[in-house]
Amino acid sequence: MKKIILLLSVLGVIISTGNAQTNDRKLPSVEVKNLEGKNVNTSTIANDGKPIFISFWATWCSPCKAELNAIAEDYDEWKKETGVKVVAVSIDDSRNMSKVAPYVSGKNWDYEVLLDPNGDFKRAMNVNNVPHSFILNGKGEIVWQQNSSAPGDEDKIFELLKKVAKGEEIK
Repeated sequence: MKKIILLLSVLGVIISTGNAQTNDRKLPSVEVKNLEGKNVNTSTIANDGKPIFISFWATWCSPCKAELNAIAEDYDEWKKETGVKVVAVSIDDSRNMSKVAPYVSGKNWDYEVLLDPNGDFKRAMNVNNVPHSFILNGKGEIVWQQNSSAPGDEDKIFELLKKVAKGEEIK
């Protein structure tokens, strides 16, 4: 019985430490490109102490596009209320990368769009499939992530962003 209690205690410490590391993680330093073809180092993504929402997506991913299109409808309100900056990171490979700019232009996204055709940023962020989204607090720390998207998730994300903008922790 003592061994079981000890094992559960150790597991609890490991799990809580793992969550703390996730909550305090910064963006890795990876070179990607913006839509103009200029290099951008991901560690420089910032928003003057306001929240950042990063979404990994692809032109072939319907749930990804649905999520980002739904956010686009309310993005002005989001910015006004939380100051959030949305960064959409395309993981389209070099064969499909040419489809990104026309798609974004056609949807009038007011996001910063980055291209990660080799998947370097994706791997550094442990993104296995898309859509995969992250919220960063004003200090640039990753405080939330989600590896899926469903209709209506944008409302949940907005509520989380309001908390982060107020300096509250997300559980």
